Amino acid sequence: MRAPAIGRHVGGLLAVAVLSTILAGRAAAQETGTPGPDPVQLAPSPDAELGRGQASWYGLKFHGKRTSSGERFDMNGLTAAHLTLPFGTKVRVRNVANGREVVVRINDRGPRMRDRIIDLSKSAAAALGFLQKGEAAVVLIEH
Repeated sequence: MRAPAIGRHVGGLLAVAVLSTILAGRAAAQETGTPGPDPVQLAPSPDAELGRGQASWYGLKFHGKRTSSGERFDMNGLTAAHLTLPFGTKVRVRNVANGREVVVRINDRGPRMRDRIIDLSKSAAAALGFLQKGEAAVVLIEH
């Protein structure tokens, strides 16, 4: 026996409504790149601070000599010496006094002076604006 015409009509409309809802959800997911129509938004995490303290620089006296990592020191490169960070780690260094920043790669061990947290290449110190002064208060930020 066949269903009454009204029952078929309502059932068809219900199927269309369900299908429309599913397709709308998929379209929203494709547009936003998220798995569903109501994604959870994750806030970006702030950059992690690795330390604060005094930075100094080294240059001509060590230019061309081997660093602790085995590579030759280039005073014109953007490199640095740190006591514990792994070789190859990139660190953003911010000069507290003027806000200038530079990204350096750790390739040496140091500094040897107790009150310093990082020794920068001459080029990195110039980028931060403390060549003449010789040292500056800095913040090390994970890069």
